[in-house]
Amino acid sequence: MPRVALVTCRPGPGVAVDRDLPGLVEAVRAAGAEAEAVAWDDPGADWASFDLAVIRSTWDYSWRSAEFLAWAGECGSLTRLANPAEVVRWNADKRYLGELAAAGVPTVPTRYVAPGETPELPREEEYLEHLPREGEYVVKPTSGAGARFAARYTPDDHDTAVRQIARMHAEGFTAMVQPYVRGIDVSGERALQFFGGRLLHASRKGPVLAPGTAYDAEKVAHPGLTAWQPTEAELATAEKALAAVPGSEELLYARVDLVDGDDGQPCVMELELVEPNLFLSLHTGSVDGVVAAILERA
Repeated sequence: MPRVALVTCRPGPGVAVDRDLPGLVEAVRAAGAEAEAVAWDDPGADWASFDLAVIRSTWDYSWRSAEFLAWAGECGSLTRLANPAEVVRWNADKRYLGELAAAGVPTVPTRYVAPGETPELPREEEYLEHLPREGEYVVKPTSGAGARFAARYTPDDHDTAVRQIARMHAEGFTAMVQPYVRGIDVSGERALQFFGGRLLHASRKGPVLAPGTAYDAEKVAHPGLTAWQPTEAELATAEKALAAVPGSEELLYARVDLVDGDDGQPCVMELELVEPNLFLSLHTGSVDGVVAAILERA
């Protein structure tokens, strides 16, 4: 009987609750494995006693990134970790978008502003090359989840955006600047979920960043979430993105978040390979597929 750890985090301020986790633990047990939910930073956890550790909802990792990545490396040396530590490390920093773009994957245009660098942000007389005149843009950290520290600006908000970047730099974050993709307001953001190398299901959600919302305000991460049937173009873009991931053959799970670019074609907003929400409460029929893939990997 294999022993499986479904890795989560401890409750805390600003940390979302994984409502799917108790049911998933029970489903894995019902399928014939020993399973338990274990916090990644539990000092008493015996990772070597598990045949497989599946990262599920470590939703506090982005503001403890160095500590979390060290844990992933250690855990991966003691048992089989899914996704592997090397993939987790690569995906934990959103500068991977540049690598996807270099590999020919359609992505949202992105510039990065590391601590010590001066941000180039649009103002009344200055605009980034990929932004239309008077276009809105988004500033967020390269390590983050749930729209944490993300905000939407117009060129008139230049000074506020600079202050946000300075705050992130003070906390050690690299900032990323992207055009606000208008397609989100029309067709939303689509999340294609893969598990065990196959498309599991897809979902659609509405825009997260409302104009004028402060970057440090709490936001609804998945507003208006509904089931979605992906188009052939969406599926092709998602598969192209996954094929470009270093170590893609070792992926147990992946979520590809897509939006429509100015040309109406899907492009990658984010690639979630660390701890994507599976939305199993919406897609209850997917539980069996998730369990089967976990047991096969274990």
